[in-house]
Amino acid sequence: MNIVKTISEVRNEVKNWRRQGLSVGLVPTMGYLHEGHKSLIDRACKENDKVVVSVFVNPTQFGPGEDLATYPRDIQRDAALCEDAGAALIFNPEPEEMYFDDFHTYVTMESLSDELCGKTRPIHFRGVCTVVSKLFHIVAPDRAYFGQKDAQQLAIIKRMVRDLNFDIEIVGCPIVREADGLAKSSRNTYLNPEERKAALVLSKAVGLGQELIQKGERNADVIVEKMKQLIEEEPLAKIDYVQAVDAISIQPVAEIKGTVLVAMAVYIGKTRLIDNFIYEA
Repeated sequence: MNIVKTISEVRNEVKNWRRQGLSVGLVPTMGYLHEGHKSLIDRACKENDKVVVSVFVNPTQFGPGEDLATYPRDIQRDAALCEDAGAALIFNPEPEEMYFDDFHTYVTMESLSDELCGKTRPIHFRGVCTVVSKLFHIVAPDRAYFGQKDAQQLAIIKRMVRDLNFDIEIVGCPIVREADGLAKSSRNTYLNPEERKAALVLSKAVGLGQELIQKGERNADVIVEKMKQLIEEEPLAKIDYVQAVDAISIQPVAEIKGTVLVAMAVYIGKTRLIDNFIYEA
């Protein structure tokens, strides 16, 4: 497995694979990989001849005061996980390789980015769409793999690919959780032991929402309010949002019918964590 830093190296490698008639999968990441990322790479390796993993902490998706400078990084650790999973190439560029000094071109998603994380992180999805578009052009994969934990991101990427006619299949993969239920996240490393225990309130709220629906509750406001009440019982938790939206359009819903995404962002201390579940009628 190779680790490359430049766009030209990636393109040369992929062109060589294409000459051999090989299929290519892409797993875009910001690094500090965990079992959730590995599940994406595992699936990509099963479904493609060669897999590229991008490891790039993308500055354009971080707003002022967010954790760009402190976001965890460990490329050697990441390389070991990627090699173990069977990836063929890691693309680990520096920001200046991805963005010219006078870079001014962005990909903006309207409507789908107005709710959930887009409300409190207004530039986030512009940065996500821009960097993912660039990675798609650089790697030109047959398939790209994203985790369901970032459900709004997954919906936005699928819509972007449709709207802009990318010839790429987007594959969504299930949330991977710790044994106690906490969704795996690179940001979990920020939590001290007390906060780590408190963070379980997110998965408990997911379980409560699912239980209410299973028992027949269909009023979205009732479900969301009860989930909020549970979270607010945890002193270290501060809710950013808990919301029920249509899973495709990411617009608010009043009733649980069709395919609904119930998603949340919660601060545990200073660490912002997300979790969600999808209900399909």
